Amino acid sequence: MTDRLLLRKQVDGILYLTLNNPDRRNSLSSRLLVALKESLDHIQDDSTVRVVVVRSEGPAFSSGHDLNELINSDAESYSRLFAACTSVMEAIRLSPKPVIAEVQGLATAAGCQLVATCDLAIASETALFATPGVQIGLFCTTPGVAVSRAIRTKKAMEMLLTGIPITANEAVEYGLINRAVPADKLRDEVAELARTISNASAYTVALGKSAFYRQREMDIPTAYEMAEKIMVENLLAADAQEGITAFLEKRTPHWTT
Repeated sequence: MTDRLLLRKQVDGILYLTLNNPDRRNSLSSRLLVALKESLDHIQDDSTVRVVVVRSEGPAFSSGHDLNELINSDAESYSRLFAACTSVMEAIRLSPKPVIAEVQGLATAAGCQLVATCDLAIASETALFATPGVQIGLFCTTPGVAVSRAIRTKKAMEMLLTGIPITANEAVEYGLINRAVPADKLRDEVAELARTISNASAYTVALGKSAFYRQREMDIPTAYEMAEKIMVENLLAADAQEGITAFLEKRTPHWTT
């Protein structure tokens, strides 16, 4: 990957994407965003990858955008940078593979956006989360898109208006992450979660993930109408028939995907 800013390692069906610029607090520079997007695009149709884990080297998960790229430039450059960041976030949301954030340390601004965007997130109990842009005159508007969809409105606004960090335990309470664990247990917890998901039918997981995000943007009657059609589509697939039959026969299913 570009200058080794992003490390890629696959263990069985789990792909680990590791942000590898600890000296810059794993800032989401334009080069790192390109590397992330290329990796996510590369695995879209890769049947060997069933789950993606995003993690980081060093004490910080990600400090967000590289501030050096946010000064003394022009509107076109800034637009390209934010578009590149959005493309990464949307690649995660639209990926057929579940994406898990493994958060060992501070996640701020676009780094917090990355955590909020991932389908699941587990953090060290010592991790902190913040959207502190307002403190330097740059409101975290794009991070707020993801953060405000993960946690309730008034808490999201408090984070955005004050920049004050929340703890990992608070992040669990507010719905930003799934759980907080001791630092020495983090990698094992994430690996266990990833393995559990990877044991499911890849077709079923991809279908379900897509439908989940689509229905959230619909009114309830429309969501049910769409969900009913997805259930029928799912039942007509070989993996659903195999899974149900295996359950009734009390055996392990053999997925086609």
